[in-house]
Amino acid sequence: MDKKILWVGLGSMVLVGLAISLTLLLSRPADFRGTTFVEPFPPAADFELLRANGDTFRLSDQRGKIVLLFFGYTTCPDVCPTTMAEMNMVLNQIPQHAEQIQVVFVSVDPERDTSQDVQEYVGRFNTSFIGLSGSLDDLEKIWQDFGVLREITQSGSAAGVLINHTARVTLIDKDGNMRLSYGFGTPVEDIVHDLKLLLK
Repeated sequence: MDKKILWVGLGSMVLVGLAISLTLLLSRPADFRGTTFVEPFPPAADFELLRANGDTFRLSDQRGKIVLLFFGYTTCPDVCPTTMAEMNMVLNQIPQHAEQIQVVFVSVDPERDTSQDVQEYVGRFNTSFIGLSGSLDDLEKIWQDFGVLREITQSGSAAGVLINHTARVTLIDKDGNMRLSYGFGTPVEDIVHDLKLLLK
């Protein structure tokens, strides 16, 4: 009789342990693959710039969409075109959600990039992408708000002036908060994985 009670007690403890483990596992925060911002998630600094068509772009107007924000320049030889090509691949892998995601490219080279130049550039990768530029004064504040560093260098080749710059994609959620960021070379599959989690 004592052994029976002992086994029932042990069995009950095992079941309770399993239940607790499952509860903890299922209540864990989503396992994102990008670099996550610390909670409470910081709101993305709002900004406005003129688009190529003359309309005003405001980041705050994108609420309700996930924004993938990148800073680069149109004569970038490698990082920027690679990143834009990858952003296009991301959207192509989740076409059913493409309208809920907005890719925005902001120039770090206002001396050479007009808004028209940037929009034409990003449009070669995907016509839904938004390309923006502006005055140095306007852009410097935006770069500062998003932690973007840039350094103008001479390449010594036909390329002329090159700009070293922060090469990260910042994911801003539908509520306008900075949630994740992705360094250059992050696999497309990782970004798609995180977007699917946020779009659930």
